[in-house]
Amino acid sequence: MLSSEFVSIAPDVTLGKDVRVSKFVNLYGCDIGDETKIGAFVEIQRNATVGRRCKISSHSFICEGVTIEDHVFVGHGVTFINDSHPRATTPDGKLQTPDDWQLEHTLVKKGASIGSGATILCNVTIGENAIVGAGSVVTRDVPPNVIVAGNPARLLRPLRAKGLSNELHVDCIE
Repeated sequence: MLSSEFVSIAPDVTLGKDVRVSKFVNLYGCDIGDETKIGAFVEIQRNATVGRRCKISSHSFICEGVTIEDHVFVGHGVTFINDSHPRATTPDGKLQTPDDWQLEHTLVKKGASIGSGATILCNVTIGENAIVGAGSVVTRDVPPNVIVAGNPARLLRPLRAKGLSNELHVDCIE
């Protein structure tokens, strides 16, 4: 862990063993698993969880309500969303408070990889070992063991199983 005036790690953060944190990082109220690496200019908010042996690349934003399991790669500039209907004000024109919106969750399963610049909307699950292409916008669940890309992200192909010449059978997203 880096101890520096350029890193903001709140006292309510739980850091696992051998976590590596770059400069210009903002962590508060989150849980980070053992041996995870967090790049520069990353923010991870309260009630977010990052598993063990993950790599969170620079300029990424992991908001409240996101759970990232073990061995996940998050590319540069990935943004997670936790509100389907964001608004600055209430219907009567007052600034919203935490009581004026409902937290929505996202789950990234073990071994998944999310390419640089992707946006992950809330209420989705990215399946085990799935790959999300760079710049994609994930609007619905991604099955395990597939590659998706585009806006909105669509199935490109299943991943090949190591050591096998045939492709894995998966249910597609449209």
